[in-house]
Amino acid sequence: MWRIAVVCLSLLAASSSQAQEVIRLARIADIPGQYVGGEMLRTVYAKLGIKLEFEDVPGKRALALSSAGEVDGEIQRIGTLSRDYPTLIQVAPAINYIEPAVFSTKLHFDVAGWNSIRNYSIGIVRGVGSSEAGTRGMDRVTATTSLENMIQMLDADRFDVMVTDLFSGQVAVRKLNLQARVYPLSPPLERISIYHYLHERHRDLVPKVGKVIEQMEASGELAQLRADLIKQILSGL
Repeated sequence: MWRIAVVCLSLLAASSSQAQEVIRLARIADIPGQYVGGEMLRTVYAKLGIKLEFEDVPGKRALALSSAGEVDGEIQRIGTLSRDYPTLIQVAPAINYIEPAVFSTKLHFDVAGWNSIRNYSIGIVRGVGSSEAGTRGMDRVTATTSLENMIQMLDADRFDVMVTDLFSGQVAVRKLNLQARVYPLSPPLERISIYHYLHERHRDLVPKVGKVIEQMEASGELAQLRADLIKQILSGL
């Protein structure tokens, strides 16, 4: 009888452990767009019975942790990430999108793609792939430690313009109460689809997560969730 009891307890423990499976993802600290993507993924994973936790770290540190397998993946990154970090597997379709935009305190011009800012001094956040790729080869680029740090440096005239995704930039500027001085130029530099990534040890999970994202995209649930999260953040400022 005791053997049967032990087996039953083991099965219950295994079942409980499976029900409480946790995935830990790197989240770039102080980037509102990363919060939105993370909460979208929380809903995705909940449909699979998996709980999400986040590790808030700077962009470069996030990639170091996720590519080494110290966390389970990245919330959202540009589509070419696996080329430089082959241990990270892209989950398709895209979970979100960003619109890199130019912010300034003094300049006014119509933005016509990345080349239109080539002759200015530019601030970007270190480890944000879209900003690093867009400004690659440009002469006067300063990589800052965080979005808020970059905004403060722009406010102090340390560079002419800064680049970050439009939504995150607007939120951070308002949080710092600098919206009367720091403003976005139009239009955004581009719209970039961004993808969730999992470490290769979770290879079997990739198609399952991708299927849920695909279903939510097709039903309109994904777009509605994104809109609701953005509205929630902006209304709280």
